[in-house]
Amino acid sequence: MQAVTSKDGTKIAYDKAGKGPAVILIAGAFSYRKFPATVKISMLLEPYFTVYNYDRRGRGDSSDTMPYAIKREIEDIQALIDVAGGSAYVWGLSSGAALALHAAASSLNITKLALHEPPFVVDPSDRRPPVDFTAHVTKLIAEDKRGDAVTYFMRDVMGAPGFVIPLMHLMPGMWSKLTAVAQTLPYDAQLVDGFQSGKPLPSELWRSVTMPTIVMSGPESPPLLVHAAEVLAKVLPNAKLVSKKGLGHTKQLSAKVIAPVLIDFFRD
Repeated sequence: MQAVTSKDGTKIAYDKAGKGPAVILIAGAFSYRKFPATVKISMLLEPYFTVYNYDRRGRGDSSDTMPYAIKREIEDIQALIDVAGGSAYVWGLSSGAALALHAAASSLNITKLALHEPPFVVDPSDRRPPVDFTAHVTKLIAEDKRGDAVTYFMRDVMGAPGFVIPLMHLMPGMWSKLTAVAQTLPYDAQLVDGFQSGKPLPSELWRSVTMPTIVMSGPESPPLLVHAAEVLAKVLPNAKLVSKKGLGHTKQLSAKVIAPVLIDFFRD
């Protein structure tokens, strides 16, 4: 493990491996740098790239500083880009894709961008989270109801079937890992706040995101994720859609499918 200090003094822990152009991996909700699928993706990328797999603030071995702001997480990525030599390719998954998009729009030196199923809702017929979900999950964390926050986020926001929550309680270590990062759920909520209403995406926000970009999606994913990927690929100035079975992330991430897509894109 290595660490870099972000602009506000927060320690950001990361693993660095491989050789070649820098690639930064940005995890989604509940994930951290030791998440098994992310580790596998990193290992498959390492023969071609220098991979920076990091703990987002408040997770794993990274510290945290209050109050939270999206700008702080963008500064964390900037600190990693500085360590990497001043520029990097970036892959972001789910809310991590939303963070990557925010970072790219903030003029960070991201030379290629891979956005993997950002959880936007662009079709009014698709399932939407509760209107007040950001405020509600923030309230649950403020009251130290971590288990309730995890249940609410997975069931009401992510749309997990009812049987999933009890099942996770039975899996050794699973529930404790989820509750260990529950305090960061309001961060993920803020990253997608305003983009889950079922309305068109505000393309004017991303006019500066002109670097080569792919928007990744799996046809096996819920319709809302598929629709969001399709629309985002059209909205961004220099993006294309990559839809392939196995790229869906609602089940176990398929590193053997994801990594080749990233290798082809970043090496092209």
